[in-house]
Amino acid sequence: MDPLTGAGWTSGSLDGDAEWVRVEEQSAVAGVRRRATRLAEQLGFAPARVGPVQLAVTEAATNLIKYAERGEMLLRTVRIGGDAVLEAVCIDRGPGIADVPGARLDGYSSSGTLGIGLGAIERLADRSGLHSLPGVGTVLFARFADPAGRATVPALLDPPFAGLTRPIEGEQECGDAYIARLHEGTVYAMLCDGLGHGPLAARAAREAIQVLREAALPARPADLLRQVHRRLGSTRGGAVAVAAIDPAAGAVRFAGLGNVAGWIVGADRRHGMISVPGIAGAQGRTVREHAYDLPRGAAVVLHSDGVTDKWAAAGRPGLGRDPLLIAADLLRDAGVRHDDRCVLVVTTSGRA
Repeated sequence: MDPLTGAGWTSGSLDGDAEWVRVEEQSAVAGVRRRATRLAEQLGFAPARVGPVQLAVTEAATNLIKYAERGEMLLRTVRIGGDAVLEAVCIDRGPGIADVPGARLDGYSSSGTLGIGLGAIERLADRSGLHSLPGVGTVLFARFADPAGRATVPALLDPPFAGLTRPIEGEQECGDAYIARLHEGTVYAMLCDGLGHGPLAARAAREAIQVLREAALPARPADLLRQVHRRLGSTRGGAVAVAAIDPAAGAVRFAGLGNVAGWIVGADRRHGMISVPGIAGAQGRTVREHAYDLPRGAAVVLHSDGVTDKWAAAGRPGLGRDPLLIAADLLRDAGVRHDDRCVLVVTTSGRA
């Protein structure tokens, strides 16, 4: 299996500005356009680049209102290393698109499709992706970079990892957080579910994430988890999982404390990785690290218990697709519990 490439990439849920918006009425279109404009300007996008961003998110929001059910859009900045991109993620729960290739053609429009807007979004964005199933719903993402900046480097536009978080309804801060670092071909991935909800849970998650951000790599997941356990002693604690994913060696090493789920996902099946009971920072048992085979092209998924583990690998976006598309699809389908929710996906198909 080919190694993953990239010089010291780091990305986490605390690295950028993010906001989920319901898009069910016409008035929402202007709101998402304003938010996208603000994010693009904060990133220093040139005026000639801000316009296409505005047009793309307007098309996406309009299509959610026309054709979708329970449509939502996430607008956020994502920082990887010293660069950043702007991302728009749309999810809905029906009716789905029966003819995805046809929906990409200009002039094609019918009830239940993204119609001509899809072709426009794909042309305007630097990267985009779509997954749709009739009767289930559609997931779409668009990623934008400023051509004047280093973010045009393909490696930044096609990272091998992506995560999503959503706070429990009624809270502004999410108590779940994630981080991924790419070091010498190995992705080090961590997800922390801070105990409870709100600011105190978010503080615990931030402290956990900072451990991996500051860690000297390479390192064993068990050692990183022990560092997190010590650091969270001054917080309310949380459930934490750490994985080291090495596609070239076909191996994953995993250590977990508490109920963060870890999965190795193939084309039509998944294999769970073992965590031990406990709370990092409070009730620590002996940390155990386990080694697993990593099939060619498989993905590694970590998620908090706000995402039910009763999901199937079949019917997901193909494993060669962008990890953001996989994460959004899983969050839409399995993020159904009344809790903070977080999904982190690492793909291993040699994305560079």
